[in-house]
Amino acid sequence: MMNSPDLPRASRPDAAGIPFAIPGAERQADDAVGPCLTLTIGNAWQGFRWIPPGCFVMGSPVDEAERGSAEVLHEVQLSRGFWLADTACTQALWMAVWPVNPSHFADDARNPVENVAWHDAQRFIGELNRRLPGLQARLPTEAEWEYACRAGTTTPFSFGTTVSTDEVNYHGGFPYPGGEPGPYRQRTLPVGSLPPNAWGLYEMHGNVWEWCDDWYADYPTEPQIDPRGPTFGKMRVLRGGTWSDPARYARSATRSRIEPAYRPRSTGFRIVLGAR
Repeated sequence: MMNSPDLPRASRPDAAGIPFAIPGAERQADDAVGPCLTLTIGNAWQGFRWIPPGCFVMGSPVDEAERGSAEVLHEVQLSRGFWLADTACTQALWMAVWPVNPSHFADDARNPVENVAWHDAQRFIGELNRRLPGLQARLPTEAEWEYACRAGTTTPFSFGTTVSTDEVNYHGGFPYPGGEPGPYRQRTLPVGSLPPNAWGLYEMHGNVWEWCDDWYADYPTEPQIDPRGPTFGKMRVLRGGTWSDPARYARSATRSRIEPAYRPRSTGFRIVLGAR
């Protein structure tokens, strides 16, 4: 049986070794959760949380309800910390960088941008880096995403063994085992509408699928250090579940994948600042 490595504290990430200065970003005073900063682009802004280096067990145990077969448990060490956006990229931030809003739910600039292909996200990030040289914005790796989503937890959700629609935007008619049915909102919610996880990150579960940088592949079984996925592939990884999916797809370990040119209206992304 695999022994779980020591997990980082879920309540307050360690501030040691944080890189400064970040071009275009303003350091905020640490709060009860930990270090944070704000990146401003035009009239739009994005908050970020410092995610410390650490070790965790990626994937799900065989007895986790409704797990996928591709979620093989394996130990992962992330040797470098990184700044992770505390929400998915909003339409306001997208429009501050890119001239056309692709989103279906475009009635509120605070909604996450969606209808975004992996290639679209990369073009947006490329333009952001062009405007702010040295920013080093990018998509998270799949390992970084799950580590941040879990925020030190080992349960199916960062909130515990099940969730409600008060915590996650999913199809409330299909709750997770142990949960109760709830409303089906049939759309995205503005970012920051629901409670954050213990590391101050909003809607890591549900609302929109979030692109990761990796090509999709089966997990290894041996321990990994800073995994980045395969060099080549056909489909890119998506994480987090969405407003239209049953709750099981919002689990911390759930993996999805589609071709990087595909633009579903349930797909967005969040940004990392920091070298791979």
